[in-house]
Amino acid sequence: MDKVRQIRLAKDAMDRDWADPELDLGAVAAHAGYSRYHFLRAFKEAYGETPGQYLTHRRIERAEEMLRAADLSVTEICHLVGFSSLGTFSARFKARTGLTPSEYRSKNVGRGAALVPGCYAMLWAGGFPTARSAEGTAISKKRPGPDAAYGDRQEPPDDRRAEP
Repeated sequence: MDKVRQIRLAKDAMDRDWADPELDLGAVAAHAGYSRYHFLRAFKEAYGETPGQYLTHRRIERAEEMLRAADLSVTEICHLVGFSSLGTFSARFKARTGLTPSEYRSKNVGRGAALVPGCYAMLWAGGFPTARSAEGTAISKKRPGPDAAYGDRQEPPDDRRAEP
């Protein structure tokens, strides 16, 4: 496999898994079959920025969309886009856009479509990851399905006195 294709596979993995807070240089470099530092140099040579910068830009772009369109708190958006620290998220957001997330929302809310209720946005985004699968990717724990409603069960009656 040629060098550019290997780097593209890793970039595609970042595009696909951008919200995973555990996505790090080692995991992305493994997609390309490179060591961490060799991948870092090759990615920067190919795309003009480091993998960390690219991933941060990707996450900030998604946060901008959510701040404009979803009725979620800044903290919820921070975690949904893959940041584990609100302070880091706010600092990176301000460095990229020139505004804090709250300022960005207040300047851009009302432009375009109405805000999507937070519960729908959380459902669309898959909620917060709560567990890790064997492969190390985030998975959400789901509640078991509801039990049958009263009177829906087809159990035989225990009282046999009424039978002839």
